[in-house]
Amino acid sequence: MPDLGKQALNKVVEVGISSQLDEVEDLKVDVESDPMKLMSGEVESVEIEGKGMVMQKDLRVEEMQVKTGNVAVNPLKAAFGQIELSHPTNATVQVTLTEADINRAFNSQFIQEKLQNLDVHVNGERVTVDTQRVEFGLPGECKVAIKTDVVLRSTGETKQTAFTAVPRMEANGQQVVLEDVQYEAGQELSPELTDALLAEARELLDLRNFELDGMVLRLRHLDVQSNRLLLEAEAQVDKIPT
Repeated sequence: MPDLGKQALNKVVEVGISSQLDEVEDLKVDVESDPMKLMSGEVESVEIEGKGMVMQKDLRVEEMQVKTGNVAVNPLKAAFGQIELSHPTNATVQVTLTEADINRAFNSQFIQEKLQNLDVHVNGERVTVDTQRVEFGLPGECKVAIKTDVVLRSTGETKQTAFTAVPRMEANGQQVVLEDVQYEAGQELSPELTDALLAEARELLDLRNFELDGMVLRLRHLDVQSNRLLLEAEAQVDKIPT
């Protein structure tokens, strides 16, 4: 493929991906193919690397890498600068989330609205609370830490809950769940509040939030590090964004 032809294909895919994102700081696409192979409908690989990608639910991804193997494409479409898959292909995907990325999503309007007007039990009494800013931490040791203040509507009093939990992959490979909750001393405020926070964390860490159009992800490995969370997945790709 002449350089200009390759650059054109790269640019078309780049524009197709960018159109699915609210923001992106840097996006690189590399469609690798020999001109003769492309004429017969074969692309050697497609690599996508994005940084600072803001996806669904105001969820920012520090870095995402997608790499396919050989891809069968429609050669006529490719000649006109489009990549149309002849059949689905597989890819490997790596997603890096930072502590700041998850905090941003937890405190987005989308999530915060769901953590208001909660009916919970505090000290054995049923009360209605509004959640204030949520602090999500990745302290290391394969754990996450969640801390938040809530305001009791009846009295205006502010109370705090804080706990750690262990992220684990669900068997279906679609979600990350937080288990083995351990409260900080004196910070066990309300089981229902904890459940609500865990549910929102599960929703944020649903792999469908990271899928580009035409892609289905299945989580294969989860690596919880200090200040960042690494997700490794395999993807079935039905189409390349163009």
